[in-house]
Amino acid sequence: MAGPVIHTYRAAEAGLNVNSYLVEAESGVVVVDTSLLVSDIEALRARLRALKKPLAAILVSHAHPDHFNGVAALVRDQEAPVYAAATVGKVIEQIAEAKREQWSPVYGPEWPAETHYPDALLADGDQVRLGELTFTVRELGPAESHADSYFLLAADGRPPVAFVGDVAFHGTHPYTADGHSARWLAALDLLAGELDGVGTLYPGHGDPAGPGVLAEQRRYLLYYRELVRRLAGGEPHLPEGAKAELDAGLQAFLPDAPLTWMIGLGADAVAAELARGDSG
Repeated sequence: MAGPVIHTYRAAEAGLNVNSYLVEAESGVVVVDTSLLVSDIEALRARLRALKKPLAAILVSHAHPDHFNGVAALVRDQEAPVYAAATVGKVIEQIAEAKREQWSPVYGPEWPAETHYPDALLADGDQVRLGELTFTVRELGPAESHADSYFLLAADGRPPVAFVGDVAFHGTHPYTADGHSARWLAALDLLAGELDGVGTLYPGHGDPAGPGVLAEQRRYLLYYRELVRRLAGGEPHLPEGAKAELDAGLQAFLPDAPLTWMIGLGADAVAAELARGDSG
């Protein structure tokens, strides 16, 4: 093998089309993020088994269940360290059970019955060497979620790539309901400089892309915030009927993109953020 091979498992639409990446090296496989629902998690396990190499580690980019729900099932077959930025690990411990109580009635047995928490927590800038692979974590704080990060991968003799989690969605409507859109914009500005020389970014949703995907995400968030600002009129929520207008505006901005239900989901959270005076 001349270098690592990056395989993608993309969940079904019910599982939010989330990407899980299997980084196959000579000595083993590193999984970056996992799926939301049991059916997709089992499919991801099958992809991992098909590679016929040991699981070297799991990396979790941020604190949303569609990225950490599958960890328990993967480590059931073989023990492996689960790495995350310390801020990400802390938030996962804070929210996992509340998310289970919220969503288990909706998804039933498709929602995993247990959570395996990250057990190898990293400080900003820490490096993890796994065979010929070196991953460097970058903590970003609240952005798309309450705690975000990305992992930069350097392999022997290969240009670096970045696994950016949900800091940039590519070709899909993003999740804004955690209400950190101003912090998210600041993170995107930071990453535009940090990742300028990285050839490929692997997002949590959508196809791999170049660094230009960061600017695309920034434009979307600016437009989203401006529509919410106008429709909310300074109030911390949108009035009756305004979400339909928001939905129409964003679907026109990003036509034929999946996850349209996320447009209205985050409207009130962003309106409240704007009413507090948070600025991007």
